[in-house]
Amino acid sequence: MSVAVLLLLGLGLLEAEGRRNRCFFNRTQEYCTCYNLSEETAGSLIQCLAATVVEFRGGDLEKYIAFPIRDLDPSAIETLGSLIIEKIIIAGVLVPEILLARVLRFFSYTHVKELAFDSCVFQGTGDWHEMDGQSLPILSLSFHNVTSAPLTGNEKAFSSLSMWLETLQDLAVTSSHVTSLPCAIGRVFRALHSLDLAQNSLGDGSLTPAFCQGAFPQLQVLSLQHNNLTSYHSVCESVQLLRELQDLNLSQNKLMADPSSSCQWPATLRIFNLSNTGLDEVLTPLPANLEVLDMSFNHLHAVDISLSSLKKLFLSQNLLQAVPSIRNYPVLDTLHLDNNSVTELSWDEVQLLGHLQDVDVANNPFNCSCSGARALQSLAATGHLGQGWPRDYTCQSPPGYQGWLVVAVPVSVLRCHRAAVVAPLCVALALLVLAGA
Repeated sequence: MSVAVLLLLGLGLLEAEGRRNRCFFNRTQEYCTCYNLSEETAGSLIQCLAATVVEFRGGDLEKYIAFPIRDLDPSAIETLGSLIIEKIIIAGVLVPEILLARVLRFFSYTHVKELAFDSCVFQGTGDWHEMDGQSLPILSLSFHNVTSAPLTGNEKAFSSLSMWLETLQDLAVTSSHVTSLPCAIGRVFRALHSLDLAQNSLGDGSLTPAFCQGAFPQLQVLSLQHNNLTSYHSVCESVQLLRELQDLNLSQNKLMADPSSSCQWPATLRIFNLSNTGLDEVLTPLPANLEVLDMSFNHLHAVDISLSSLKKLFLSQNLLQAVPSIRNYPVLDTLHLDNNSVTELSWDEVQLLGHLQDVDVANNPFNCSCSGARALQSLAATGHLGQGWPRDYTCQSPPGYQGWLVVAVPVSVLRCHRAAVVAPLCVALALLVLAGA
């Protein structure tokens, strides 16, 4: 058996269960999935050598702890270098860290750029000294729904991995019950651009140590979605040292306003997600240079803010009864107000909204009076109402049009401006009568 096959076996394969030790190759997607492959039946693994993504699903690697893993000879190194695999996924596997520590260094001979662990259990501790000074081509590393020892206390392992980790660009640790991130660990990730910590148990007090002086100096994208954050002010203070931060996601936290918050967000922040955070008012201060703001799925009754750089504003699923003043956003091109309580658009609002590229006001309780229906139909004529028009625009009032599609409501001059039609007719008839007399 080739060293390449032994390496892949060491990454996550076991004896027969479920789908009986087989690999399945999707040639169209260049994706290969291996189920509980054993050393004895590794023949089907050969077809994975033509894949760019290989997934190993299911197994327990404890029996391979004593598996002999020797240094590679030149022919084995050449074999690994010829593989086109770019991403490896290990899912549903019990992973002894001692085995992972012994195998990981062989990735330096491959072209694998992404390594993902999904629903895995990391067991024990690894001897990482062989990774001292070792670089790897892996630029993206992700852990989803994994169980492991707490990060605190594992600083030594991170130190041994530092030459690789300081080149890593994307890191995700999601749904893994993370409660803290030690300062020393953040300082290792010198080149990290994106950090996803969604669906963990991070609280307000855990952020300041995580983003301490010198931690994540190049971080641009940070997701703290669905954690245990409550203080808007504390989050602001915690990320102030992230001088390159451009995109911050705080959605699905229960944020509350602080009475006297004067914290200033990083000047580089352009994209801010505050959706589904329980807001009944707009929290301040907002980042001054925002280009994208998402406050959808909240309880906002009004949005009275002014952001001169804002290009996209998402306010879906709130309690707004009126359109925010578009004049407060001079470069706005996208506005989503669907599923609010807006009943009618004024003609001035239609004129302003018509200059945007993407407008969504679907599923509001529209009053289909002459002026109301005409305004929406005129806005639709600009072609900027998106895919929701006309099926998601229905009338709630007046009673005669309840349930009608707005597009079907007649707005002819005869219906909506009878006086403008009848008066000239009466004048014309009167003139005819006089002429005949």
